[in-house]
Amino acid sequence: MLNRIRPGRSRGNEQQEEDEEIEDSGDRDDGKTSYMLQRPANTALRQQRLKAWHPLLTHSTVLPLLVGISVLFAVLGGVSYWTVQKADELVIDYTDCRKLQVGQPPVQMPSNKFWYHFKNLNKTAFAAPEWSVESIPVPEGNPLSYRCTILFSVPNEMANGVFLYYRLTDFYQNHRRYLKSIDYSQMQNKPRTAKDLQDGQCKPLGRDPNTGKGIYPCGLIANSIFNDTFADPQLLNDQSQPISNFTMSEKNIVWSGEYKRYKSPTYNASDIVPPPFWLGATGPFGYPNGYQEGKVFDPRSNEHFQVWMRTAGFPTFRKLYKRNDHDTLAVGRYQLVIEDNYPVAMFGGTKSVILSRTTWVGGRNLELGFLQISVAALCFLLALLLAAKQLIRPRRPGDLNYLSWNNPSKSSR
Repeated sequence: MLNRIRPGRSRGNEQQEEDEEIEDSGDRDDGKTSYMLQRPANTALRQQRLKAWHPLLTHSTVLPLLVGISVLFAVLGGVSYWTVQKADELVIDYTDCRKLQVGQPPVQMPSNKFWYHFKNLNKTAFAAPEWSVESIPVPEGNPLSYRCTILFSVPNEMANGVFLYYRLTDFYQNHRRYLKSIDYSQMQNKPRTAKDLQDGQCKPLGRDPNTGKGIYPCGLIANSIFNDTFADPQLLNDQSQPISNFTMSEKNIVWSGEYKRYKSPTYNASDIVPPPFWLGATGPFGYPNGYQEGKVFDPRSNEHFQVWMRTAGFPTFRKLYKRNDHDTLAVGRYQLVIEDNYPVAMFGGTKSVILSRTTWVGGRNLELGFLQISVAALCFLLALLLAAKQLIRPRRPGDLNYLSWNNPSKSSR
């Protein structure tokens, strides 16, 4: 009900009577909410009276902005590119190592199988990598396993942190179905039945079709885990005999707090089975006879598993395997032994081992510098085009002649 304005009454009295009438109407239980009670609060936010700033984009404001952004990103890109150039790195592709003749002495690797960058390359202390392979005895019925030995040179001292990575190509961890294939409740040791796993995100690797038991850990990510192993590099003497180890740690290779996503399992070994690839694999994730009591895989204590479960955003990626933050890798010839267990032929990819240093901007990542320099170049180009347009065909800001109703030739009618 609206209050009528009564003659002879002040505005204050009218407002008071209106408020009283609203309160009276609210007290009446007529089954309807008073229209006046539905009014929004009289605030700047509710009544859309907030102060706002609307920039006027003119040539005098846009041109300096584009030039400023160009200078800023040019400086950032130049510093980033110059910094990562100081990061020493050696990349060795050992995909075809198992194709070598077993038991033969080391032979020189093809030039397209390795790549290196050292800021102060000592050519007299550098020689092309060599490799050899031998087969490893495995239980009957298991696939043949190989041990690849790589000999490589370090021409400069590598200090202030030495990191060992593995790299895969053409492996699409960013596929939507793949990256969703994990059960976080299972990783937190919460009760999960085989039906829950099979009907959830882990399908089709939630339940074993032969035994009907739940798979632990379930899903495509865990099933395809990288299981090659890398020993510590060994310094060789002139007779190519190991004389010392460069000790590297497999701890602290995950992001801070990553372990909180996992808890040690308390499942009975008789109620769960390993993923299918783990049953037929060798290496640290090989369980050819399934789980035994007291020997169930523990994701909380395995940092390599945690590194793999954080999926990569691109089909070519590297993941940290070992690190040494204190010692210096001296100049010399080294030997690296790799347990070659992981098949890459099934997806047409390659695998490499990377020995690298890092800088304050991270590893040797040239893409970041290139991206920043590209943004600087784009902004500078736009600034030049805008300046040329204003010089050739100038336009006065706020010219009302460009309005459609003031310019009949551009009117819609």
